[in-house]
Amino acid sequence: MKKLVALTIIVSIAILIAYSIIGKKPKEVLPIYNPIDVKGEMVDSSVGRKGFGHTIGDFAFRDQNNQLITQNSVKGKVFVVEYFFTTCGTICPKMNVQMQRVQEAYKKNSNLKILSFTVNPEIDTVEQMKRYSLSHKADDQQWHFLTGKKEALYDLARTSFFVLKPAEAQNLGDAGSDFIHTNNFVLIDQSMRIRGYYDGTNPKEVNKLIKHIQLVLDESTQ
Repeated sequence: MKKLVALTIIVSIAILIAYSIIGKKPKEVLPIYNPIDVKGEMVDSSVGRKGFGHTIGDFAFRDQNNQLITQNSVKGKVFVVEYFFTTCGTICPKMNVQMQRVQEAYKKNSNLKILSFTVNPEIDTVEQMKRYSLSHKADDQQWHFLTGKKEALYDLARTSFFVLKPAEAQNLGDAGSDFIHTNNFVLIDQSMRIRGYYDGTNPKEVNKLIKHIQLVLDESTQ
């Protein structure tokens, strides 16, 4: 009888352990995005339909403090990217209110950077970017507002981040440009790979981004 009771207890414990293992939710793993995973209109023809191995290309732009920011400035870090312009009166204000939430969530975290690239460098000079950054209470050690040559800015967007699409008929783009920027925030990991796209005007999407940033930060410690 005692043996039967002992066996019953052992079996019950084994069942409980099995259920706890089976019932445990697997840890979320974010996808890695390549050109083939996004809309073709967003991708430069030079990149084509590349299906794997995509990483962010080299770049060099000036931020709001006239500091040169390059790919080496974010090497080994997680960073969030957007394209915008300071005189935009539609989606950009909404996007950067949400980006302030991202900054607040990772305040003083040196492993997280935010890069805001302009699509209108003719207006968005270093001085203009400084004024804009101050109005958004940007920590200039973490959140960089970047300007430079228009061709280089657009090329990076089309060949690396996939956040610009050709302007519609009659060349109606942002600030009279040849391209229209999306409302997407882009999450980039420590290996310069795209890990997610998020609607920067949608608080729920930005909540998801804030959660996913931590997932990617944790990958480097595993």
